[in-house]
Amino acid sequence: MRTVLSIEDLSIALPKGADRPHAVGGISMTIREGEILCVVGESGSGKSMTANALMGLLPPGVAVDGGRAVFDGQDVLALPETERQSLRGSRIAMIFQEPMTALNPLMRIGEQIAEVFAAHGMYTQTERDKRALALITEVGLPDPAKIVRAYPFQLSGGQRQRAMIAMALALEPELLIADEPTTALDVTTQAQILELILDLRKRRGMGVMFITHDFGVVAEIADKVIVMEKGIAVEQGSAAAVLQTPQHPYTQRLLDAIPTGRLPEARRLEEAPVLEVKGLRKVYRTGGGFFREAREVRAVDDVSLSIARGEVLGLVGESGSGKSTLGRAVVRLVTPDAGQVLVGGTDLAALSEEELRKSRNKVQMVFQDPYASLNPRHRILRALTAGPIAMGKPKAAAEAKARELLEIVGLGAEAAGRYPHEFSGGQRQRIGIARALAMEPELIVADEAVSALDVSIQAQVLDLLRDLRSRLGLSILFITHDLRVAAQLCDRIAVMQKGRLVEIGAVHDIFLSPQEAYTRDLLAAVPGADWAGENRARELA
Repeated sequence: MRTVLSIEDLSIALPKGADRPHAVGGISMTIREGEILCVVGESGSGKSMTANALMGLLPPGVAVDGGRAVFDGQDVLALPETERQSLRGSRIAMIFQEPMTALNPLMRIGEQIAEVFAAHGMYTQTERDKRALALITEVGLPDPAKIVRAYPFQLSGGQRQRAMIAMALALEPELLIADEPTTALDVTTQAQILELILDLRKRRGMGVMFITHDFGVVAEIADKVIVMEKGIAVEQGSAAAVLQTPQHPYTQRLLDAIPTGRLPEARRLEEAPVLEVKGLRKVYRTGGGFFREAREVRAVDDVSLSIARGEVLGLVGESGSGKSTLGRAVVRLVTPDAGQVLVGGTDLAALSEEELRKSRNKVQMVFQDPYASLNPRHRILRALTAGPIAMGKPKAAAEAKARELLEIVGLGAEAAGRYPHEFSGGQRQRIGIARALAMEPELIVADEAVSALDVSIQAQVLDLLRDLRSRLGLSILFITHDLRVAAQLCDRIAVMQKGRLVEIGAVHDIFLSPQEAYTRDLLAAVPGADWAGENRARELA
């Protein structure tokens, strides 16, 4: 097979004053026709910097200071910007992690795909429109004639990612760079995108550089793997060799941190419920007017469930299933249209705003992005004490409790005087957990609290939550699209689809003998999972 790309001793320098001199320090790799190379590593390992260097998208102050990247006999790193621009899109294309930030919100999808042809001076406007429609059809978007006229906000996350892939394929590139394209997607949409990339690779013979931190994805699609740590390639080889017999301690640590399909032993739970949700409903209505019907979405449709003291209930389902709306209704960040949310016997759904303020401490939330939920101008001590002080706790007692909680979550009391930007993503999530605990809640709602974290950091936060559950008798509503994580942490699983609760039961029952076809589809879509096989192996051991 012909070599599509050869990277030789690539080095990328960071600005002066950075934690280390280089983002990438002397990395080499090759990608052949029809081959998928997965570049794996934690945040800060240099994998995205490598891709951005190839595309000429390095941030200000960061520059290539050594090595070559040979594509079709040319060193793309040494080309003038005009020549590199002609390569971008036409022969080397890139898919980004978050399509909503990469797509123009003011342009229709068809116009954005057609713009790729226009930028390279190709075809008439009529031909561009026809080719845009054909690409939308090729990537499997439903109702292509409608999608062509849709704006990005009118599509789901998976549909936006397919639209990005259509744009990347417009000029039939020889190399496709995919930077974490499935990280934020639910398991069924992720499975569809991976299947699409495999199919396109086969039909078009493209080389693919696939950047990811998910070894489940690697097991599903990779031909070769390169593992990066702090800008250095510590291991590379065939997917089978790296996954089954890893040689480097860092690779071994990453693989050990992956949530497995092995289910924990069932725990005995108290019968007394901390949370009771009864007949909860939330309907969103949009639009409507002359000659146009209003659109109605039943985000939560007659849902009832309970959580016992010390129990972790996992809430799973695809994007749009109503998981987050249910979690926000429990916390009363949204007001339900009907039903009850009973916490310690108090119906939070029925409280007035004044009464709700007095009961806010009963339920607290840990968000997906802790940096966005922390005030960057406030020191951590203030972030942890503002709530308790507002509830009437003396300042000295609140500060003492805050320092104690920082010790409990593994950051140390000295972290109280620092600002959010001085912490890593995993450390900020620990602060988010400490802030929730500072209110001494009866229940914590964790909404995708570990989905944006690297596998090793994710494992640490899951260990922390297990420890808090054991030590404090903490009850958690754990909302996630990652079924592997849910399997490791939760006592029971509730499955939602289109606003309705379709199945609920103990972890072993849901994962090993699901009753609903939708649940079986979710489990089958998890990359590299063999729930029954892994648990049989444990029993035999």
